[in-house]
Amino acid sequence: MATTTEFVPPRSGRIDKKYNRVPGKKGNFEMVAWLFMRISGLFLVVLIFGHLITNLLVGDGINGLDFGFVAGKWADPLWQFWDLAMLWLAMLHGTNGVRTIINDYADKDRTRFWLKMVLYFATVVIVVLGTLVIFTFDPCIPGSPLEVCN
Repeated sequence: MATTTEFVPPRSGRIDKKYNRVPGKKGNFEMVAWLFMRISGLFLVVLIFGHLITNLLVGDGINGLDFGFVAGKWADPLWQFWDLAMLWLAMLHGTNGVRTIINDYADKDRTRFWLKMVLYFATVVIVVLGTLVIFTFDPCIPGSPLEVCN
């Protein structure tokens, strides 16, 4: 008994129904996420190289990195914003990349859902804590003998 299958040439326009969008669903989140990855990547290159040049090549280089260096750097709002932008963009860029990996490799909907929930929770915690550290950093610990604090 011979069976025959219908030949469908490539790019014929016939798409399996499971790959069609839901008729009432509008939006292009994946395209925006793809575009965000490209744009944030460009900004991150500039931010990271600026960070590395400032911290490692200017002044005493790596030997000059200490608590006082960070305290002096974060006393300037420009560097607070620079480091904040680097933190936020890096976390969102990385989260979007891991979200894509989860979507590609997690087979079950429930597994995919919980992996993304853990990812989003970790992202929010790190972004909130990092932002608080940048904006509430105070080099003057009460009772410290530092000359800067007096």
